[in-house]
Order: sequence, then C-alpha cells, then structure tokens
Amino acid sequence: MDKSLIDEEIKKACEVMRNGGIILYPTDTVWGIGCDATNSKAVARIFELKQRIDSKALIVLLSNENHLQQYVDDVPDIAYELIEATVKPLTIVFDRGRNMCKELYAPDGSVGIRITREEFSNRLCYKYRKPIVSTSANISGSPTPITFSQISNEIIDGVDYVVNYRRDDNGNHQPSSVIKLSGNGVIKILRN
Repeated sequence: MDKSLIDEEIKKACEVMRNGGIILYPTDTVWGIGCDATNSKAVARIFELKQRIDSKALIVLLSNENHLQQYVDDVPDIAYELIEATVKPLTIVFDRGRNMCKELYAPDGSVGIRITREEFSNRLCYKYRKPIVSTSANISGSPTPITFSQISNEIIDGVDYVVNYRRDDNGNHQPSSVIKLSGNGVIKILRN
C-alpha cells in the first residue's frame, strides 16, 4: 500500500477514535481492537465486544518512549534501556498508570504499555497523540487470531472501522513479551 493510502487509513482511524469509536487495526504483534485510551465509554465497548470481565486490564500503545512520563507515575530508568535493547515487541507493566481511563488499570493500579515500532501502528499512535488501546482481536477465551483472515465476523462487525492495511499479510505475528517492572527496577517475566 502506498504512503498516501496509509495516510488516509490513519486519518480515518483517528477520526473514528476521536468520535468515541473502536477500530480493528494491524499492530507490531497481532491485529488489535483499539480506541482512545482516555475514553471510558469506548474502552467499555471493547470489554463488551470481547466479552471480557473489566478487571482484566488492557494494554495501550504509544509511538515513543518519551511519552511514558505522561502516562506512568514512576518510570524506572531501566525501562528505557529495555525498550531500546529489545528486538521482539515488549509490553511493560508499570506500577501506576495515570492520565488514562481507570478501566485500563489492573486492580493494583498497574498498566501495560508497549512502544510500537511497526510502521502503521507507530504512525497511528503518533498522529493520534494519545495512547491507543491494543487488545487481541478475539472473544475472550478464544484463540488469538494471528492473521486478519482468522478474525471472527463477530469482532469485525462489532467495531466501527476496519483498517484496510495488511489484511492479506500472512506473516507469523505473535503476541508481545510481557514483563512487570516495579518502581525499584525489579523485573518479573509475565509472558516470554
């Protein structure tokens, strides 16, 4: 897809999210269901679509690690080193999130954030200028779809906009690694 078409897709997706809608979009891992991470009503719609209990926190994407300070109370220095050093997509669960809707936080106040490097999702986050929810495009408890063709019609029909980019990509995309990073720098691997 040429750059102008990608720009148009990003523009449409941003417009839908600004209006409180939810989108289906390609990320640096698998296809994701997304919305404005500061919009409680949109986040509630994602929980409803996924048939997921809202005590299970959702992760968010940012375009750049320089934005972490705005959404995390205390970013340990090692977080920046881990983000820079990692090759595989890495979601970091930080102790205390802020400036996002409360439904995104785990009961202990922690929040999972990933800096996306993939072209489309990175540019989408950059243009939207707010964190974007990213949760796998499946009903809770069902297998995570690896390609667009594996996403159920229930999910596709339940979103407000489906991005027209990478739909025919059959690459072997996998969920990210997930670590918990405490304020004192202690690292716990949650998913490798």
